[in-house]
Amino acid sequence: MPGAGFYAIHTSTLSFRSDGRWYADDDPVVHPRLARLFSRYLRRKPSGDYEIWIDERYHADVEIEDTPYVVTTLHADDEGSLSIELNDGTTEPLDPDSLVVGSAEVLYCAVKQGAERARFLRPAYYELTALIEEPAPGRFLLRCGRTTHTIARR
Repeated sequence: MPGAGFYAIHTSTLSFRSDGRWYADDDPVVHPRLARLFSRYLRRKPSGDYEIWIDERYHADVEIEDTPYVVTTLHADDEGSLSIELNDGTTEPLDPDSLVVGSAEVLYCAVKQGAERARFLRPAYYELTALIEEPAPGRFLLRCGRTTHTIARR
């Protein structure tokens, strides 16, 4: 991506990894505004792969290690409604019925109107654990106000 609006990044591979960070080859992108820019302009190509598309001049293919989005923060209101902040700076309601535990006990949810999955980073996951109950061994429920939602396993 020659420029990206800030400075040239000379890389053969731009990737978003499961730790919630962008990498240029194996070097982390440490500038937070540049990382946010990458996340905001990420889009799925018709092939199913991803790219950062700013305009005709500034675009690059991207390798996604696990999910294109990660949940960075959880918010709960007094009525039990939950919202999540994503790495692209957006906030959206959490769909509790979309929660699923994947391999290595990683928690995921649907985002972007169900079009994408997001991985919970540890801080957001730990915030959510205060609302999770285990009524039987290996069975987990999320309590949102007066309602509960089963957390599926994949």
